[in-house]
Amino acid sequence: MTRVSREFIHEGRYCAEIQVELIEDDTAWSPYRSPAEVRKLDAAREALRRRDLAEAAKYGRVFELRPVAAE
Repeated sequence: MTRVSREFIHEGRYCAEIQVELIEDDTAWSPYRSPAEVRKLDAAREALRRRDLAEAAKYGRVFELRPVAAE
């Protein structure tokens, strides 16, 4: 059985929200990701490191993080 989850990848001042499928079964390792899902997360992380936002956006929504000053 699988279910959809969201993972957030953070690199520098950018963050990507990536949708992944988690595999659920009766083993102690459950839930876990398939190798293809892990490669997708790695590719998105590498794109963010290179600041290639167009490539990162192929995997999910991309956000720019900005500091907020509290008074």
